[in-house]
Amino acid sequence: MRANKEAMGPPPQTTLSDEELAHFRALIRTKRDDAIAEIRNLTHQIEDSRDSAENDSAYSFHMADAGTDAMEREKLYLMLARLRKFVGYLDRALERIENKTYGICKVTGHPIAKERLEAVPHTEISIEAKLNQQRGR
Repeated sequence: MRANKEAMGPPPQTTLSDEELAHFRALIRTKRDDAIAEIRNLTHQIEDSRDSAENDSAYSFHMADAGTDAMEREKLYLMLARLRKFVGYLDRALERIENKTYGICKVTGHPIAKERLEAVPHTEISIEAKLNQQRGR
């Protein structure tokens, strides 16, 4: 497979200008900063919930309340995992900006529409590729 990649040559370079790349870099960094802040917030909520559960006695509330609290903690963990995954996508988008491969569909090799990049700045695929993925399901 490695020989195959070498035979294909370098990845296509972006068609976006340096100013457009700077715009998307700023947009992605803002989304990343917001996600990191939300991760901190969720982490504090989880810690508070855990502390509260440890300090309560078995008789301090009803079983249904305990179940609700457990479900809320589980929801927080799922949200935290999703945000961490999102930050990973944003980090990869920043790497593509630095490599000058941002805005190129990894499936088709064609430029991704700027409108799509505005809506989903961490995307790696074009609308065409996304629609084909959905049809293939």
